[in-house]
Amino acid sequence: MKVPKVAYVFVLFVCILIYVYQKRPFQRTQNGLGFIIQAALGQSVPQDFYGIMFDAGSTGTRIHVFKFTKLPNESPKLAHETFKALKPGLSAYSDEPHLATKGIQDLLDVAKESIPRNLWASTPLVLKATAGLRLLPGVKAQQLLDKVKEVFQLSPFLVTNDCVSIMDGTDEGISAWITVNFLMDSLHGEERNTTGILDLGGGSTQITFLPHNEITLQTSPVNYITSIQMFNSTYTVYSHSYLGFGLMSARLAILGGTEGRPSEEGQELVSSCLSPDYKAEWKHAEIVYNVKGQKSGEPIYDSCYARVEKILYRKVHKPEEVGSLSFYAFSYYYDRAVDVGLIGEEKGGTLKVEDYGKAARHVCQSMESESTDKPFLCMDLVYITVLLEELGFQKDAVLKLARKINGVESSWALGATFHYIDSLQRN
Repeated sequence: MKVPKVAYVFVLFVCILIYVYQKRPFQRTQNGLGFIIQAALGQSVPQDFYGIMFDAGSTGTRIHVFKFTKLPNESPKLAHETFKALKPGLSAYSDEPHLATKGIQDLLDVAKESIPRNLWASTPLVLKATAGLRLLPGVKAQQLLDKVKEVFQLSPFLVTNDCVSIMDGTDEGISAWITVNFLMDSLHGEERNTTGILDLGGGSTQITFLPHNEITLQTSPVNYITSIQMFNSTYTVYSHSYLGFGLMSARLAILGGTEGRPSEEGQELVSSCLSPDYKAEWKHAEIVYNVKGQKSGEPIYDSCYARVEKILYRKVHKPEEVGSLSFYAFSYYYDRAVDVGLIGEEKGGTLKVEDYGKAARHVCQSMESESTDKPFLCMDLVYITVLLEELGFQKDAVLKLARKINGVESSWALGATFHYIDSLQRN
């Protein structure tokens, strides 16, 4: 019996399909057989996939559920983000790690509601902790991570051995840089018209940018320069994280306290950055300190500025070219600018570095004659002013401040999710 030619074609197609299916296990897991069939038939059908990133910061835990869409031979596009935050941060449960699990489970329920059930098993689930856990004793931090991992392993999502970890500060800065430039579509093409990022958290602060001057690469500390691959391109970036120089940790240093060490009984931390008549309890990293203001004999702004300068003296590297580059600033840079009306709370805006200084002087001066419901605002604004100056920014340098770019949270989470999914593909 003569076999029709169409039968030969069909058998050949099935053989090719089976071969492709066996050779691409990650794509089988992430995309499903339907997409591979459509791709084999030459159809440009969008592929949807998801990633879940938990950002375990010093003051809270946030979940980001990212939905991506990808056409064959094109880079992924972000289609949607679901975001929710809970307080306090994981470090608040350092003595009772089992209490952290409820909040983690609540956030996992958000992911279940956001992702189609048939894609749960193929969606990577990751938690990365930042400065809050970096500052904890190693044993306590690990106990918290182990509890989170137990919850993750009981979830219906894709969980690997490294799904829960403490994020290196430099990786945090690089991931934030990827996020911003991905959202601005600056990672494609030859011009590389990228923007730098400044992130001021509670326990650490990061700076990351793509150097334009060879002298920056030659004169910077070796561990401040790193190369990353993204979208088939290699980027050599300047990035560093200063642990202990986040805004809350800086407050403690300015007050004269030591990270992780309670004050002696009856001891008060005194600072001229506070109103002279101020006296209260202040909680940082689950330790309660007694703090009070001090009249120094000179204006609050001047004495506070001198104190902060001493704290930061020779502690921060100054890459000279930052003043000529474009930068986005986030987190407490944003929050404190909102507090003094420099930008709108919802839309953000732009400002000059000197605007922080002017606001600091005004707030500090007003504290000399009237009470305030934001006793640390003077200290915080002075610290931000001096920090930016120490990082090399001139007073007239312009910063862009945003919580979201094109409707997406401008944190490191998106960049870290890309990196994680990429590592799964490579392995």
